[in-house]
Amino acid sequence: MKKVAFYTLGCKLNYSETSTISRMFEKKGYQKVGFEETPDIFIINTCSVTENADKKCKKIVNEAKKISPQSYVAIIGCYAQLKPQEIATIAGVDAVLGAAEKFRLIELLDDFAKAQETKVLASEIGEATAFNTAFSMHDRTRTFLKVQDGCNYGCAFCTIPLARGKSRSDSVENILAAAREIAYSPVKEVVLTGVNIGDFGIEEGKRKARFFDLVKALDEVDGIPRFRISSIEPNLLTNEIIGFVAKSKQFVSHFHIPLQSGSNAILRSMGRRYLRELYEDRVAKIKELMPHCCIGVDVIVGFPGETDALFLETYQFLNELPISYLHVFTYSERPNTRAAEMEEIVPMRKRNERSKMLRILSEKKRRHFYEENLGKTYQVLFEEDIEDGMMHGFTENYIRVTAKYDPLLINEIKTVTLKEINEKGVVEVMEPEWQYETH
Repeated sequence: MKKVAFYTLGCKLNYSETSTISRMFEKKGYQKVGFEETPDIFIINTCSVTENADKKCKKIVNEAKKISPQSYVAIIGCYAQLKPQEIATIAGVDAVLGAAEKFRLIELLDDFAKAQETKVLASEIGEATAFNTAFSMHDRTRTFLKVQDGCNYGCAFCTIPLARGKSRSDSVENILAAAREIAYSPVKEVVLTGVNIGDFGIEEGKRKARFFDLVKALDEVDGIPRFRISSIEPNLLTNEIIGFVAKSKQFVSHFHIPLQSGSNAILRSMGRRYLRELYEDRVAKIKELMPHCCIGVDVIVGFPGETDALFLETYQFLNELPISYLHVFTYSERPNTRAAEMEEIVPMRKRNERSKMLRILSEKKRRHFYEENLGKTYQVLFEEDIEDGMMHGFTENYIRVTAKYDPLLINEIKTVTLKEINEKGVVEVMEPEWQYETH
């Protein structure tokens, strides 16, 4: 029985796909082991959102060969699709598989027999037309369920359409079947993930459903206490969806909505499909219906043409919005994108300064959101995350809490009252007599 280990770089979508591929190996009789357990085969699922992600892939390969020098190393994921020949030159890599090939790697790699030359199996991205349902399992308290893949938007800074192809989805029925399978497991929370999940519903190039249709259908699935929507574009987050989530017992009060810039001039230059006024309207609607809702924001700093004045537009816009936290990305040039050819390049020193300013703002926003919720009662899903005798979990509106470790609490949903924010910026809960929920 050959041993196989997996390593995932990047997003929740990658994580769901790695987990699904690992189950394919186990069904074929391979033994899944930890990265450090001298595997016979390493499967590395890569990201290529930033230049740093590319460098991480090379480092993981080097570590794999130190642990198991005779192992077979296969690279899949976005970096593998974008730069297969570059990866093939990395010492120790035996195979590179693109987006159209990664779910077929067991059949394509001939029992993982090593050869003198690296095997490169990466079709043009136009060949990646199939949708492969994927979800993580047996790894965490929550499951990441892939509902959509690819993107038709073509933003100026983004390589994802080049790495994953056009927008496509499985049917509502097939995704419901996956959700029902998950419901038979101990999982308490399902996170819906994809490249552009709001564009759900395109099958074989034709619109067959809407994301709202999927949300309504999943809300009827028994056995899953929580559904969480991952990142969704503001122009696709309709008032219809917001209103439904506000009344749902299973979809939680948490949205992560990419903004990228608070300057309309930069949004136009990026090729985004909305302006700041629409974004502000979506946030206002969420807070009107769910005042306690957590709202996360993606923002990019240092995009070409972002002057000091335009950056301050973004900073002031974010400062005034009732949001809960930021994910800050420092712009990096990516080959074959429109932005890489733009002039008015922002010096890296300025990019880093702006990133620091927004990260400080994010901490202020998060603390303010936490403070607003002190004294309130929520449901916490506790995780197997133990530190200094304390365990952690998240409320439905994504507040991270800590409580004294109790093994009976792991993967349990508990009613708690938020007490105070500790020195680590985590909310402590009042000592309750735990009332076990029935799910």
